[in-house]
Amino acid sequence: MRVIVAEDSVLLREGIARLLAEHGFEVVGKAGDAEDLIRKVGAHKPDVAVVDIRMPPDNTDDGLRAALQIREQQPGTGVLVLSAYVEEAYALELVADSASGVGYLLKDRVADVDGFVEAVRRVAEGGSALDPEVVSRLLGRTRRQDPLDELTPREREVLELMAEGRSNAAIAERMVVTERAVEKHVTSIFGKLNLSPTAVDHRRVLAVLAFLRS
Repeated sequence: MRVIVAEDSVLLREGIARLLAEHGFEVVGKAGDAEDLIRKVGAHKPDVAVVDIRMPPDNTDDGLRAALQIREQQPGTGVLVLSAYVEEAYALELVADSASGVGYLLKDRVADVDGFVEAVRRVAEGGSALDPEVVSRLLGRTRRQDPLDELTPREREVLELMAEGRSNAAIAERMVVTERAVEKHVTSIFGKLNLSPTAVDHRRVLAVLAFLRS
């Protein structure tokens, strides 16, 4: 898989690039600012771009703006955004139209090498990878007559894992239950939230996130 790494910190940029290269990715470009990122994505058309939210020239949300532009202009390129801390508004903006081929992780997650590499690969393949803390914040938002109140604690746990982009098999392994049990929870969740279930994992995430944004 072809990847571009965009991070203004040279040390972190080189570290991520080396880590991904060691796990079989082809690093076709590295960028230190948002404008260079957009140019290189247009030139190399990678499978995925790993992007820091705060980058030059303004060091505010330039990376996020570049990620949104890439999603619009290069739909075949997945985007995994890294942030130093949870910014719910940015996460929601990133998945506003689709959760397919998109990820939002805290930078601390890079230390979990296997988990980080799995997230990059999943986004490159068109799936989703949302940080557990981001999912927890979104699920914890208060709303009037919140339909989430109808979910059992077990169903809420399944929903959180679904929103992270995990498959039924991965959820079953994490919760130490059978895959059949997870399927029953998923069916119940979609019924209570009035969402149509689908066998495709990242589309399930899209449906969940669409509900969370309502």
